[in-house]
Amino acid sequence: MLDHVFTDAIGALRDAFENAFLERQAFEERFQVDVLLGDMTWETSYGLPGEGLPPRVQADITLEWPTWAQTAYRTWYIGEDMEDPPRIEIEIVLRVQRLAKSPAPDELLSALPEQSPPIGNERLERSGPTVETVYSADLEEPEFAIEVSYEGTYELDEATLADGSILDDHFSAMGGWISSTLVRVGDLPFDFLPPLDEPPFDPLDG
Repeated sequence: MLDHVFTDAIGALRDAFENAFLERQAFEERFQVDVLLGDMTWETSYGLPGEGLPPRVQADITLEWPTWAQTAYRTWYIGEDMEDPPRIEIEIVLRVQRLAKSPAPDELLSALPEQSPPIGNERLERSGPTVETVYSADLEEPEFAIEVSYEGTYELDEATLADGSILDDHFSAMGGWISSTLVRVGDLPFDFLPPLDEPPFDPLDG
């Protein structure tokens, strides 16, 4: 991993999720660089252990490091004064999927706070829900999903830029919050289809 404050943030968030015993969806992780604009983006997904594939509930996390943030970081790195400190843009999407029927959005919102716990001096703000309908090729037995995102930014002041351990302190609460939220959402009375990697239960098989 590169020696860079953005990769330090990725490592801190990974540690927070692993300490909360969340299960990483390895094939969903991406690190991308926009070769035209210079923005860097890290995307990953975590679910509760033992949920199967795909998990009934999961958190999709995106961290973005814009070009202007890199410019501000370089200014600090070479010892010049920053006009504005760099910021990491954060989006966390809480997704409930493999639903057998269309969910009631208010039922999900009742289990979710309007803001995340503090990340440093910032909090992520909750958006409105999105309901998704997925049909098979024969248009039979559709499945449904619903998701709600939390969005915001994390400001990297000079103290955090100089001491990466502050990132660990600021991101440590995120793992526990996402884990407890996924458990709470998974306990809602939704009707789920079985995971795709497990056969449906047949009572005649004993």
